[in-house]
Amino acid sequence: MNSFTLRVTCASTRGIVAAISGALADADCNITDSAQFDDTETGRFFMRVSFRSEGAATLDSLRADFAPIAARFGMEVEITADAVKKKVLIMVSRFGHCLNDLLYRWRIGALPIEIAGVISNHMDYQKVVVNHDIPFHCIKVTPDTKPEAEAAQMRIVEETGAELIVLARYMQVLSDRMCREMSGRIINIHHSFLPSFKGANPYKQAYERGVKLIGATSHYVTADLDEGPIIEQDTVRVTHAQSPADYVSLGRDVEAQVLAHAIHAHIHGRVFLNGDKTVVFPPSPGSYASERMG
Repeated sequence: MNSFTLRVTCASTRGIVAAISGALADADCNITDSAQFDDTETGRFFMRVSFRSEGAATLDSLRADFAPIAARFGMEVEITADAVKKKVLIMVSRFGHCLNDLLYRWRIGALPIEIAGVISNHMDYQKVVVNHDIPFHCIKVTPDTKPEAEAAQMRIVEETGAELIVLARYMQVLSDRMCREMSGRIINIHHSFLPSFKGANPYKQAYERGVKLIGATSHYVTADLDEGPIIEQDTVRVTHAQSPADYVSLGRDVEAQVLAHAIHAHIHGRVFLNGDKTVVFPPSPGSYASERMG
């Protein structure tokens, strides 16, 4: 394990980049990719550095090396080994397009994660999940059993050591408590239209209004439904000649892509929370490469 990622957040001031690059050089490390952002509105500084050890540096030694710098600048510092995959728990209901897409990307190595399990409130995808040698947990949810269901879900999170929950079209609203406990560690996906449509059958509403752009938004989950910090968005064009069923099919495609890209950004440490917004740095070279095909 000689490749690492460094994440830094602190108040903006002079000398931060010099201190970081100097510490890495002193530790016999070579920077392979670097991105930074200075938010002039909030006075916050964000930086992500990919680097490779060319000596005997370890996670423990690197963290010890950066402790004085973190204290000096009041930094929040995170250093991770790139070879260690994040544990992810996927939650799904009855729409399987995002789940199936994530399983394929995981299988070919395009999403280098460890899927700790899949939770669903239905049995529809049990066979698909189990055939991938992934634990499947069916936890039924009703208005009367919602607290017990969430307690069971959180037990699975704790038992598996899951670092991220992905709502792959999980059609249940999470409680404020669960959102707070997992703040910055739950990613959701939903459709997005211009203009916006809510309620039953939004794709039909969009079709009836002659919408020309449909899309998807992936964001961190907060207590404000579908209003958490945005990680990734994309759109696809539609025309007057397409049917409501076309809208649904195209919408599912863009949802799956946007969710996968948001997860990719999160697991590679490219996303920083910045108040109600996010800072999302570009992917490092080679980070989209797959281990195998098919």
